[in-house]
Amino acid sequence: MRSSRSHSKVARSAVAAGLLPLLLATAAAPATAAPPAKAQEDASYGQAKKNGLRTVAPDDLVIGTAAAGGGHHLTAGYPDPFTYDKQYRKILNAEFNSVSPENQMKWDFIHPEEGVYDFAAADAIVANAQANGQVVRGHTLLWHSQLPAWVTEGDHTDAELEAILKDHIQTVVGRYKGRIQQWDVANEIFADTWDAGGVRLRDDPELAASNIFIERLGPEIIGKAFRWAHEADPEAKLFLNDYAVEDVNTKSTAYYELAKELLAEGVPLHGFAFQAHLDLQYPFPASLEANMQRFDDLGLETAVTELDVRFTLPESGVPTAEQLAEQADTYQGVLEACLSVEDCNSFTIWGFTDKYSWVPSFSPGQGAATVMFEDYERKPAYYALHETLAQASGEEG
Repeated sequence: MRSSRSHSKVARSAVAAGLLPLLLATAAAPATAAPPAKAQEDASYGQAKKNGLRTVAPDDLVIGTAAAGGGHHLTAGYPDPFTYDKQYRKILNAEFNSVSPENQMKWDFIHPEEGVYDFAAADAIVANAQANGQVVRGHTLLWHSQLPAWVTEGDHTDAELEAILKDHIQTVVGRYKGRIQQWDVANEIFADTWDAGGVRLRDDPELAASNIFIERLGPEIIGKAFRWAHEADPEAKLFLNDYAVEDVNTKSTAYYELAKELLAEGVPLHGFAFQAHLDLQYPFPASLEANMQRFDDLGLETAVTELDVRFTLPESGVPTAEQLAEQADTYQGVLEACLSVEDCNSFTIWGFTDKYSWVPSFSPGQGAATVMFEDYERKPAYYALHETLAQASGEEG
C-alpha cells in the first residue's frame, strides 16, 4: 500500500552533515590503513546481510542493481563477475531484491547466431534471483545496439526481418514467463537532441546508431514488439526505456507523445523507465519528479533503471570528499523523486561497486560512479540511499 512509503524527505543538508565524518575519513585515510581485501569484503557482506538496502526499503519499492557480465567485462582482466566472483554475488543478493542482467539478455549475448540461442548466463541470473527472493528486470528486446552481425549484415527481406524479431521476443520472453517482473521492450528508440535533425525515431541510415528494425519495418514495429512480448508473458510489465530523458525536455516529451499514441492504440505499454546515467559536470535534472509524474498521470508505472553518477577523477584517481558529497546528493535526489511518485515501484542502480563499473571503459578519465569502492567499502552515496529508504519506510526514528 502507498501508506507504507508516505515520503518525508530527508533534508539533504542534514544527510550531508551526518556523512561529514565519513567523508573526511574517506578522503584522509592512507591506503596502508585499509584492511586486507578479503576481510573488507567479508565485513561488507556481513553489513549487507544484517542491514542492506533491501532490508530498509518500503514494501512497494524494489531496490535493484545490474548483474555484472558480458559487454566490456569480456575483455577485462578477470573472469565473468556474476559467475565467478562469489563475494560479489553474495553482496548483490544481500543488498538488493531486484536484479537486471547488465548484458546477458542483450541480442549479441543471448542470440549470437541465427536460429541459435544461448540462455546459460541469463538462466543463472534468473535462478539465482528466485533462490534469493529477488525479482528480475529483463533487458532488452528492441534496441539498435549490441546486435549480432547476422542481424545487421544479413541478407534478409523485410518480412524475414520482422519474423526474426518476433521469434526473438517471443522465444526470450516466453522462456522466462512468470519469472521476470518487468521488460525493457523498446530501448533508446529516439535519437538524441545533439544528433543532426533533433529528436526522432532511430530510422535514419545516416545515424551511427540507427535501429535496423525501425529503419526497415517502420515505427509501427514498436507497437508490435509490445504486443508480441505481452502474448509471450501476459503478466510481465512492459516498458519504454532511455537515457537523457530525466528532465522535461524534447526527448522525454517525444516519449510522452509516443506513450499516449501507443496507449490510444491499445498497445500493452505499462511503464516508462528513466535510465539516469548522470554526470556531475551537468546540473541535476530538476524537473525529474514532474517528468515522472506526467507519465504516472497517463496511468503508467515509472522506474529508475540504470542509475549511476560519474565524475572526472583528480589526477590521483581518488575522489575528493566534495565529489563524494555531491554524488551522494545526486543519488538521493533521484531516489526522492521516485519516492514522491505514486507508481514508481522499481529503483535500480547500474552496478554497485566500482570494481565492475562500465564507466571507465566508455568514459576515460571518469569513474567512481557507483555506491561502493572496488573493495566494497560503502560511499556516502550508499548511506544517503540507505537513510532515505529507511525514513520513507518508517524504519528510522
